[in-house]
Amino acid sequence: MKTKFSWKGALGRLPVRLVMVSLALSVVFPLVWNLYSSLKSNTEIMADPWALPTALHWENYLSAFQKASMGDYFLNSIFVVVLATALHLLLVIPITYALSRYRFFGSKLLLAVLMACIFIQEPYILVPLYLQLSRIHLLDNLIALAVIYATVRMPFSVFLLSGFMKSIPVDYEQAAMIDGCSYTRNLWRIVAPLAKPGIFTVGLLAALGYWNEYAIALTMISSETKYTLPVGLVNLYEVQRYATDWGALFAGLMIVLIPSVIVYIFAQERLTQGMSMGGIKE
Repeated sequence: MKTKFSWKGALGRLPVRLVMVSLALSVVFPLVWNLYSSLKSNTEIMADPWALPTALHWENYLSAFQKASMGDYFLNSIFVVVLATALHLLLVIPITYALSRYRFFGSKLLLAVLMACIFIQEPYILVPLYLQLSRIHLLDNLIALAVIYATVRMPFSVFLLSGFMKSIPVDYEQAAMIDGCSYTRNLWRIVAPLAKPGIFTVGLLAALGYWNEYAIALTMISSETKYTLPVGLVNLYEVQRYATDWGALFAGLMIVLIPSVIVYIFAQERLTQGMSMGGIKE
């Protein structure tokens, strides 16, 4: 059914659209400016940082990979993010299932503690984390860093995924248990497949958070060869600041930004749909 066009309605929505376009441009412009600045020479950047490049200097990316070891940092970040996300989901899925489906002694207290932990930011617990890892000799260890990542985001992930778990009818599990299905098989064969949108959303948000995390990695990792990308980017800034190789610095920024942008472009619909479906259900 076609709706009749109304100038009054269009003009009424114009201020809202102008605000939305302005906000979009404020986000897109820095990304575009960073992109074409990474393809400029130092002379062009110093002469006019806002002008477009006269020639594409792809060697800036090669300089970022070779001189500041961004390639090694990239691989370190991939290793940590993949391992941390896998551990995170293996912990969050059964914990959320138990807390959202069953009532046992201390379950409400445990859920309340987890929800309260959402408001505890990572920098507030860096000192005790550092002392604990130092005591068990796990500092400067990428696997230990992945384990920390997997646990610090658990409260928010449990909160988000619990909405999906609660929305799944219990009838499926009861029918499976009548057929002899155990609690474990019930979780992984029945509930987990039905909660795929929520699991995808939780995993993606966690992975993006791990990819951009800086404070914990800076504190726990001391060897330059084990730096993750955010820490390596600061190292690149220190190197290129004194070498005045600004093109390589902008190229390093793009190396960090591009994976996140690509993931969001292809997953934005499922991500926003998953958050709206699971985050508001009780």
